[in-house]
Amino acid sequence: MVKNFIILGPPGAGKGTQAVKIADSVGVQHLSTGDLLRDAVAKGTELGKKAKDFMNQGLLVPDEVILGMISDKLSGPIAFGWILDGFPRTLEQAEALSMLLKEKEIELDKVILIDVASKILVKRLTGRRVCANCGAIYNVVGMDKNKQKCDKCGGNLFTRDDDKEETVKRRLEVYIKQTAPVIDFYAKSNGLLISVDGSGSIDDITSEIMEGLS
Repeated sequence: MVKNFIILGPPGAGKGTQAVKIADSVGVQHLSTGDLLRDAVAKGTELGKKAKDFMNQGLLVPDEVILGMISDKLSGPIAFGWILDGFPRTLEQAEALSMLLKEKEIELDKVILIDVASKILVKRLTGRRVCANCGAIYNVVGMDKNKQKCDKCGGNLFTRDDDKEETVKRRLEVYIKQTAPVIDFYAKSNGLLISVDGSGSIDDITSEIMEGLS
């Protein structure tokens, strides 16, 4: 049976990690809007060219372009379903996606919300370190806070600008403002939205999601 899911959650909740694990467990395709965007730009598709024009100007890629990429992907052979990661993030996007799925006669089975307290997210995100050489990601939570070198290549670890505390708090404020209406939108559909506690281990979160999906 085909299964189609959306995964929602704030920055630092682990949406991407859980989307990959759920896709593997359920046997569906992981659709990351970031991956779709990079792929379209790399292949030079019409939508990819439009997206690149906006990106080259330092502008956000418009919703209709991202939605067009999702539409193209859903028009292809996705036999066993998908889990959509990174979209929708606003009520307008949720409504537009709902219309798209209706037009394509695609049934949405569940919307997964990973819920994590802001103080936990701030600790997670401000603790993230990235290798300047190979891009490997670490976190000072649970490791030596004085760690400065990458285990994989020996490169220097640094804190990205968007992981600094003031920026993190601002990102979370934007998320709450934009995404609360999205959560309400899906909560109105009886039985569609499931909420899981995202404060535990990766495996615990996966287990709770799988229980909710079953």
